[in-house]
Amino acid sequence: MTPSTVAPAARSGTFLLGGDLPVHRLGFGAMRLTGRGIWGEPRDRPEAIAVLRRALELGINLIDTADSYGPEVSERLIAEALYPYPPELVIATKGGFERPGPDQWKTNGRPAHLRAACEGSLRRLRLERIDLYQLHRIDPAVPVEDQVGTLKRLEEEGKIRHVGLSEVTVAELERVRQLIRVVSVQNRYNLADRHSEAVLDYCEGAELAFLPWFPLATGQLAQPGGVVGRIAKRLGATPAQVALAWLLRRSPVMLPIPGTASVAHLEENVGAARLELSDGDFAELSRAGDA
Repeated sequence: MTPSTVAPAARSGTFLLGGDLPVHRLGFGAMRLTGRGIWGEPRDRPEAIAVLRRALELGINLIDTADSYGPEVSERLIAEALYPYPPELVIATKGGFERPGPDQWKTNGRPAHLRAACEGSLRRLRLERIDLYQLHRIDPAVPVEDQVGTLKRLEEEGKIRHVGLSEVTVAELERVRQLIRVVSVQNRYNLADRHSEAVLDYCEGAELAFLPWFPLATGQLAQPGGVVGRIAKRLGATPAQVALAWLLRRSPVMLPIPGTASVAHLEENVGAARLELSDGDFAELSRAGDA
């Protein structure tokens, strides 16, 4: 395959998720396809469907969603747009939240809820098995053993292929790994927010995938005269592309999943896969983010 025929997202590199699922490192997060407040149907349904289909055309083969996005709306849109799925597509979803209303999130890790959530995701996504099922949050009101035990039973029943976690500390990750095999972590992480640095380093050492959510945040770094804007201008790129390129270079286990409800914005984000930061640019961005 010549460079000109390589799918744009493939230029981000490949990661073997769970040791058996090859995915391009630049994926797509489907949260923003829903209505305002991550609630209800999208404002522009045809555009949302077009975004999902264009994502596959661009070479994206990892789509991340959750039953709580909408709720249920994001999963239904994915099935409507993409089913029957190409064999190389990995759909990751999550369970563990209830949604009382727009912008409202209530943790629920009770075994009955997690089982119902997983089985509901299977129906909406039209899948017999979910490749990556992630515990959206560890519920402090429910014993961890009960939450993880439910996922383990779903895995044994063939409804889940791999298990991931979201928003965990290193200590929590180590505890869960004593109970079940974990293949990924999804924590908030971006150029301007490095609070999960220790978790990322742990994942790299253990060869676990790290899916940074809210990956495009650059804060004041993207302000006029800021380091992100300056580097973007020199490279003929956008600040968002620079932020994604930095994430991709930061660690080989990093799988950014930027989301959008716009085809144009999707194409812009995927353009980050072709961006090559120099050693100097990478170091300057890293120092600026640490400041």
